[in-house]
Amino acid sequence: MSRSSQPTRLPADVYESASVAARVTSRTVPQQIAHWARIGRELEMSPQVSHRDVARVLAGTGSYDELSGQEQAVVRQEWADRMAALRSTLDYASAFSAGGESYSELDEDGNVVIRSAG
Repeated sequence: MSRSSQPTRLPADVYESASVAARVTSRTVPQQIAHWARIGRELEMSPQVSHRDVARVLAGTGSYDELSGQEQAVVRQEWADRMAALRSTLDYASAFSAGGESYSELDEDGNVVIRSAG
């Protein structure tokens, strides 16, 4: 008898990262963790992608230009995921309001809207 899921303990930082990424990608936290696990499994099993080289580039100790095209794609996706997670934590509207500053932004139609302080 196989299970569709099994309880697993995760480090808090992994859960929090998955929670942030899940909001950005419209997934649940378990779906996000499963997504990351599938990507990791495929990376580790791929003879065309060196997990070690990709990890070095992501850590800032390797050269992006020395990676294969597939490895560069993996790195670019990870960078995009990290940036999306960081952007989801930003709240400039609250920061500007708290500082008593007005600011400008674009609405859904691309028109400039000026938000006044307070």
